[in-house]
Amino acid sequence: MIRIVDYGLGNILAFQNMYKRLNVPVGLAKTADDLSDATRLILPGVGAFDHAMEELDRSGMRARLDELVLDRKMPVLGICVGMQMLAERSDEGKLPGLGWIPGEVKGFKGLNQPDLLLPHMGWNDVQPTAGHPLFKELEADARFYFLHSFYFECTDPAHAAAVSSYGKDFSCAVSARDIYGVQFHPEKSHHFGAQLLKNFAEL
Repeated sequence: MIRIVDYGLGNILAFQNMYKRLNVPVGLAKTADDLSDATRLILPGVGAFDHAMEELDRSGMRARLDELVLDRKMPVLGICVGMQMLAERSDEGKLPGLGWIPGEVKGFKGLNQPDLLLPHMGWNDVQPTAGHPLFKELEADARFYFLHSFYFECTDPAHAAAVSSYGKDFSCAVSARDIYGVQFHPEKSHHFGAQLLKNFAEL
């Protein structure tokens, strides 16, 4: 059972509908008890980093998620701000992140490129790491929809699962052990996004 962590942020119903179309068992988790039958987790997120961390803490699921991901090694997929929350910190806020993947979130504004429009919005090419299971059948010509002004900079470059380019090459997907994150929106990326969500369900 894939449980989508519903702490008040993110396009929850879009993920639920995509998995239903793929005939993959899926449900929402609004409390720690709702996570009891989870075999995989999706952590969505939109908006500001600190607000997302505050809402996750307020949900009462934070400790249970740490247990499932860190102790039981349950696969988790962070999406958009949900990916940024996997980091240790963010330039966008003051609160610590989950710290599940070593790294920090930085702003494109810091690149000091006046002609670089922010946010980075629209379709962009994605180049996966060779053979990465999250990108099965997406090794060539994969394009995904982005909407963000911050990016994840991994402490260990080996944790970059895919790269895109906007002002610079940046990690648009990360992975470490059974922890995965994507900066783009698979729920808005048509058949590319459906394939990626299917891949996560089959890892």
